[in-house]
Amino acid sequence: MDAVVQWVRTSWTKQSRGGVQAARRNAVPASFPLPAQAAPITHEVDMDEANAFEPRAAWVPEPYRSGVRLRLMDGQLRVELIASAWGMPRRHRRPPAVRIAEGEWLRWQINYRFRALSGGAWRYRLDTLNIAHGPVPVGCFLGEPPRFIDERAQIW
Repeated sequence: MDAVVQWVRTSWTKQSRGGVQAARRNAVPASFPLPAQAAPITHEVDMDEANAFEPRAAWVPEPYRSGVRLRLMDGQLRVELIASAWGMPRRHRRPPAVRIAEGEWLRWQINYRFRALSGGAWRYRLDTLNIAHGPVPVGCFLGEPPRFIDERAQIW
């Protein structure tokens, strides 16, 4: 299965919910240039408040991660984002899986609020899944997505 997957994950605490820190958090990109590797590949970019939202990137030569279910059906890639079981708010109505043809790509965003294990402060996270079917140029995800699924919710 020739899939190119890019996960962009941004996480923060209440310190970045307002003012200058929130402006910096809101300015982080939803996509990055891909490494010059052939499909299939998973490119992961993490940005968090503790590191001043500086991107840390890694890649693995396979398109699988537990947060997404991929399947090839009739020549199209079936994509289903799996919501975190631990994140709030609970989403009882979710978009169905979508199919993308070879050469197409989509962006899927979902956000969460998590309680620290020790019962501490809330942590927040925005996950962006950029995914393409088949080989694509390294700048593929930098433009506006032709398809966008927005599952962002109020996470106050």
